[in-house]
Amino acid sequence: MENNYVKQFPDLLRGKKLMYVHGFGSSGQSGTVRRLRTVFPNATVVAPDLPLHPEEAMALLLHLCQEEQPDIIIGTSMGGMYTEQLRGFDRICTNPALCIADTMHDHGMTGTQQYQNPRKDGVQTFYVDKALVKEYRTVSERRFEGLDAADAERVYGLFGDRDDVVDTFDLFHQHYAQAIHFHGEHRMDDHSFMHSVLPVIRWIDDRQEGRDRPIVYIGMETAGSKEPAPSFQKTVRSLIERYQVFFVAPALTTDVKAYEATTAWLEQYVNVPAWGHTVFTNQRRLLYGDYLIEGTATRDAMATSIVLGGDTFKTWDDILEYFERLGGQ
Repeated sequence: MENNYVKQFPDLLRGKKLMYVHGFGSSGQSGTVRRLRTVFPNATVVAPDLPLHPEEAMALLLHLCQEEQPDIIIGTSMGGMYTEQLRGFDRICTNPALCIADTMHDHGMTGTQQYQNPRKDGVQTFYVDKALVKEYRTVSERRFEGLDAADAERVYGLFGDRDDVVDTFDLFHQHYAQAIHFHGEHRMDDHSFMHSVLPVIRWIDDRQEGRDRPIVYIGMETAGSKEPAPSFQKTVRSLIERYQVFFVAPALTTDVKAYEATTAWLEQYVNVPAWGHTVFTNQRRLLYGDYLIEGTATRDAMATSIVLGGDTFKTWDDILEYFERLGGQ
């Protein structure tokens, strides 16, 4: 694994159960499972080897859900298709192959196949024929069955913007509001996990625990209009580990291009952490929070103003050092 990206979070998901549902031709011994156990050392990661036949796989997953009562379920690709159907749990579907039979046909996933990772039963190869593809089609077409508004709020969909295998964003978004593009390919790697999946896990864990983190607002004028400095990105990554971070931009009621430029910049350089965490307002003094990082001090602000470029905080490194001393307070 790319250990320069991976970091442990001993307190996140402490004492909780996380169930991982692997993709087609993989197993519960995949690199993603090792990554989960590394990042969350005090969580229990349940990662079964799925049976080849989809009805058997669903039966196993439903049994494990009742037996283990996982706090979060994460499924990738085929596993995302299964995960979407596991009603009543907090779930993250990563590049879900909601139309897996079509995916199998389009990408040559028929005939003799080899498992990408070792399995507990020692089986290394399997065969996919038309009958098996039909079984997958039958199970995948049960997507969205029994879905209600309460359950829909418990599901996130993450879709790689460089995924050349599966593209079910629009189909998923028809039923779930929480559909997000991330920077990555079909297979999750360390970088896309740490910068895309981890923030969503933190949001879910905060909600489950009723945890209210201190709020940090970041004025978009402090980020610049071009590629941000590494110190900006480093500070943002550090802040989102301990705080609720929101990005603040002017309310652009007439300049549509400026609005689109702001959202495009955030999607490019901040990505998933900015989803649902962007505020457009011309009345910053009404923002109720703990800290407001900005270019010019807001009069009568309801948050501690931190002016970038002033005498106290000349650079982003100064701001990072300040918050590191605060330690999440």
